Amino acid sequence: MTSALPKTYTGPGLVDLQVNGYAGFDFNSDPGDWTPEDWHALRTRMMQRGVVAALPTLITNAPGILERQAIAYANLVENDAELAAFFPRLHVEGPFISPEIGPRGAHPPEYCLLPEAAPDLMQRLLDASRGRIGIVTLAPELPGAPELIAQLAERGVVVAFGHTSASIEELARGVQAGATMATHLGNGSHAILPRHANYIQAQLADDRLHASFIADGHHLPFYALKNFIRAKGIERSILVTDAIAAADMGPGTYHLAGMTIEVSDELRATKAGHDGLAGAAITLDRCVINTALHAGVPFEDAWAMASTHPAELLGLGELEEITVGIHETGFERTA
Repeated sequence: MTSALPKTYTGPGLVDLQVNGYAGFDFNSDPGDWTPEDWHALRTRMMQRGVVAALPTLITNAPGILERQAIAYANLVENDAELAAFFPRLHVEGPFISPEIGPRGAHPPEYCLLPEAAPDLMQRLLDASRGRIGIVTLAPELPGAPELIAQLAERGVVVAFGHTSASIEELARGVQAGATMATHLGNGSHAILPRHANYIQAQLADDRLHASFIADGHHLPFYALKNFIRAKGIERSILVTDAIAAADMGPGTYHLAGMTIEVSDELRATKAGHDGLAGAAITLDRCVINTALHAGVPFEDAWAMASTHPAELLGLGELEEITVGIHETGFERTA
């Protein structure tokens, strides 16, 4: 079944819980180069597509760099109410993730850490961001992870599983410790898994976990997205972009973070000369449209998966109501 798209829609604005970069800007770049003007430009671009809040996402890196980025972010939003409202929290994805090829994804292996090797890192990042960490994505099988999950959950941080090779029992212990989300479920995983007893099936089946999905048709084929949403349930499903700096730039060749990235007409992002994915070039409005058109989800539910569902999980409160014009290639905000 395909959900028809309305020509216009009015509802609570969109919230993207995972943005690595956007419109040529990389949140994982040198924070010494960040300016309020750059962040306002990003805010304006995202608002045009219906987004009213987004979480800059810091990926696995050297602890000192992560700390500098968290400080720079806090300085920007603390002195600017508009930026604080639009970028209300950070998402820290790593460095406590699986070092295995497959689950590690594109994260640099040299910076993957065990929680016990850097026991104070998350407290340092919380202090550096002045309490503005909203989500931490980690692998629950790592030594010390259950204790860290409990500590973060006690501080009101949403703890998510991601880039993990955890057993069914290790996932259960992580949920018991306080994890409440699975990050981009179905990605950051082994290419081949046991048919039934695997960490994707277990996270889909656990009703205590919300799950985020990248609905670009590349990270998850649309038939898999449809199955995953049916398994997790609309009410526990969230749409994210996991966007890199090539997002909202259209097809083309881009030089980002020392790499040459090619974005196809279908918005598939790959390293030049390689077929594997190099992040996502999708925007959140396109994720909503794809979910409605290709995953059998009513448009209103697909919208909620990108607006009220992430906002409620993060405790953002009431969202600004917006009106957008809709076509198959995106939204255009009209009010």
